[in-house]
Amino acid sequence: MHTPSPRQHKVSRLIQKDMAEMLQLFAKDWLPGVLLSVTSVRVSPDYALAKVYVSVFPSDKSDGVLEMLNKNNKEIRYQLGQRVKNQLRKIPEIAIFLDDSLDYMEQIDKKLKDI
Repeated sequence: MHTPSPRQHKVSRLIQKDMAEMLQLFAKDWLPGVLLSVTSVRVSPDYALAKVYVSVFPSDKSDGVLEMLNKNNKEIRYQLGQRVKNQLRKIPEIAIFLDDSLDYMEQIDKKLKDI
């Protein structure tokens, strides 16, 4: 695994910021009662793919939310393109993944309390 370049890091942060704003609006309109946050974005070295990791609260709705986001992937990419068109020449393909690290930490915490 290689270390991201400063440019990759900058592009990742830009996409993360804009995706977070977009997904919050998206959640408010289409997913009432769900809190979405973008935990990280990793951009490929050729800037063709952006892996977006989202955290969903409550976590029991995460599968449905992920399915809905992937179904609307083209629209999300288009909206992202409208936001970053002045900063990026090419808008990367978006791959959305579930970041379940919070659930994992919760399980560890629970097991430590049971000891």
